[in-house]
Amino acid sequence: MTVWDRPEPPTRPVPLDRERIVTAAVALADEGGLEAVSLRKVAARLNAGPMRLYGYISTKEELFDLMVDEVQAEILPEERSGDWREALRALAHGTRRTALRHEWLADLLGGRPALGPNGLAVAESTLAALDGLADTDTVMRAVETVSAYFTGAIRREITNLRAERATGMSKRDWQRAHGPHMTKMLATGRFPALAKAVYDGTDVDAETSFATGLDWVLDAVAARLARPQA
Repeated sequence: MTVWDRPEPPTRPVPLDRERIVTAAVALADEGGLEAVSLRKVAARLNAGPMRLYGYISTKEELFDLMVDEVQAEILPEERSGDWREALRALAHGTRRTALRHEWLADLLGGRPALGPNGLAVAESTLAALDGLADTDTVMRAVETVSAYFTGAIRREITNLRAERATGMSKRDWQRAHGPHMTKMLATGRFPALAKAVYDGTDVDAETSFATGLDWVLDAVAARLARPQA
């Protein structure tokens, strides 16, 4: 029996339910990451005994599943889009915005499908926008391709944000600190393609980079969907 199917126990002596437990867990994770979340710490925040939580949630993995589903509500569009590109674009940007609010989400993206009500609603809204455009397998590969892109891009962005906090150095500070070494290495002539990228390339912010890469991926998916079906 999954956590979604298992009934909740009585709420006495301290009022308790899965919603309160998950809200407390999300708050802990927002403050200190997933390592700050445990059933003991959640119980302490709720002024409840740790053993009481096991009546609602059996494992930390179940708690993480519930937390992911809780924030999936922030990704769910208010209304379904009739345009598949806009639906996939909304999914990607919505996931990015949610991960920037809840950085721990980046650590849980890309695993097994989210089976909670909000996760299923997000999947339904996305797939419905592509329904009828191609056979089911092609549609699934299209969604997986876009998901693989934004999952990787989000994880990279969150990793950089964490590095900035850990080192106290912004991206510009880091580039300046490592500039002399990079200049020396590029001057050897051993890395001409890299030198061209460093000196001629345009430095863009994370949001612009994310949006540009997403458009390229969507263009590739559109080309595939336009192919005649065998």
